[in-house]
Amino acid sequence: MKNADEATTPLEGITVVPEPSAELLNERQQIDYRNQREQCLEWLLVFGKDPKKAEGYARTTVKNRAHRMDQFYRWVWDQDGYTTNVTHDHADAYLTWLAKQDHSNAHKDNCRKALLMLYKWREHEHGLDEWDPELSFSTGHKTTTPRDYLTREERGQIREAALEYGSVPSYKGLDSEERDRWKAYLAQRFEKPKSEVTPEDWDEANGWKIPSLVSVSLDAGLRPIEVERAVTGWVDIENAVLRIPKEQSSKNTGHWIVGLQDRTAETLDRWLEQRENDPTYDDTDKLWLTRFGNTYGSASLRKVLRRLCDQADIPYENRQMSWYSIRHSTGTYMTREEDLAAAQAQLRHKSPETTMKYDQAPVEDRQNALDRMG
Repeated sequence: MKNADEATTPLEGITVVPEPSAELLNERQQIDYRNQREQCLEWLLVFGKDPKKAEGYARTTVKNRAHRMDQFYRWVWDQDGYTTNVTHDHADAYLTWLAKQDHSNAHKDNCRKALLMLYKWREHEHGLDEWDPELSFSTGHKTTTPRDYLTREERGQIREAALEYGSVPSYKGLDSEERDRWKAYLAQRFEKPKSEVTPEDWDEANGWKIPSLVSVSLDAGLRPIEVERAVTGWVDIENAVLRIPKEQSSKNTGHWIVGLQDRTAETLDRWLEQRENDPTYDDTDKLWLTRFGNTYGSASLRKVLRRLCDQADIPYENRQMSWYSIRHSTGTYMTREEDLAAAQAQLRHKSPETTMKYDQAPVEDRQNALDRMG
């Protein structure tokens, strides 16, 4: 049967609107979807592989992945009705659904790769944050596996590195020569003339923003989208919990009460006090903003984590080190210390099947077992 639409140059041989999608859409929706798809597929062919070098993907690769992207759109429409504004939440939910289907892991992995291409285009052309998928599919066996996670020792090192992150000596404790040298450092760091560096810049460098962001993420396993959405109203210092309303939760399934360590609550309390005096936050209830006044996204959070790794001498060259590495470590060790039910509640998973991927012995436990085995 001939497809509903035949693509033309430069998309010759690639079906832009496959027949199953055409049958679901009215004429105006088809035109809108076709326009969006043409922009995406042409960008992938010309820029997709390396946008800075204008190096695109091979035509056969785009053709194969375009089919799987279209399947994803149809899945979204079945959930929420027609839209081309597919979000990171849509993609994460699709992977979770896909994990339960009776398909080979090779097929699931190819679907995941197709989504990575789609969201790479949306990142570069529509200003979205980079999508960092929570699930991956092993092609060697039929299990879904979390991305690389921090070991127990590394969690402690990251927490401690956050306390040292960007800190500078006390302004009052420096002599004039030392102060001048640190002013030059802060001028470069904050991208301002040296003459405009003030004692307030010292306070910002020694602030509690990064320690609170890291500590809360280590305890709560915050997804990047939850860091972005976090507001002061979530914080309950007295009871050492985050209270995340249904309408603001990442998966939008219900209200969540997430436990925090007492030391994390104290760190948050110090940050909230400091935050009140920061004009960056005058017109917003966002809990954390970058120094440019933007919310943190996957890319900016990855940079923070890798700087902390550098400071703590944690290697990551051959690891998929992202903010999800913190989340996955929380899930892994919560499952070990308590059980899957505790991990499900702490990580805010709607489905227990999603939490099952953390039901595995951490590598250091297996190494200790080998030592005991002789």
